Amino acid sequence: MRDEARDRALAEKAFCEAVLAKGGLTVLSETLRGAETIDAWAHYPPGDVFDPASNAQWYYHCHPAGDGSAEHGHFHCFLRPQGPAGPIHHLAALGVDATGRLLRIFTVNQWVVGDDWADAETTIAALARFDMQMPQPSYLVNRWLTAVLVAHEAEIAELIRERDRVLAAHTPPAGVSTGEDRAIEVTSELRLA
Repeated sequence: MRDEARDRALAEKAFCEAVLAKGGLTVLSETLRGAETIDAWAHYPPGDVFDPASNAQWYYHCHPAGDGSAEHGHFHCFLRPQGPAGPIHHLAALGVDATGRLLRIFTVNQWVVGDDWADAETTIAALARFDMQMPQPSYLVNRWLTAVLVAHEAEIAELIRERDRVLAAHTPPAGVSTGEDRAIEVTSELRLA
């Protein structure tokens, strides 16, 4: 069943990309549609995207230009299991290039996104609940994000476990918690391109 779900998700990801391409669009161009300027660290779309049925949430942001990276920015995907006023758990980040092509999937330390910490198995259990079905900023972008998380669920689960192993093995400076130690930003990653 897992292989069937992965195959369906990969087909849906390709479908979303193909429909957007017919209009000369990409996942990234749709995400940034309407933005007069693209500012580093700003959330796109403003206010993030939240699905009240699944409690999934995401935003896109980019880092300052000129770092020499092929990555334009990344989507941060979350789940709020108790709804919009409850705790928020970071699931994974999806790095894309300037054409919206998926380059990598990665996890981050707690200080990066300021989420409510959940251990690996709790976070992994939340993955299946990320189901973004909202019309804005683009239904196709929302379905693409869902498809990526489903298609790579096993890899993301391993990345989350690696996140916890890396953080458990780290000794932060005195007076700093591991989750707040800025010496650790990316905790695990899978390069796809």
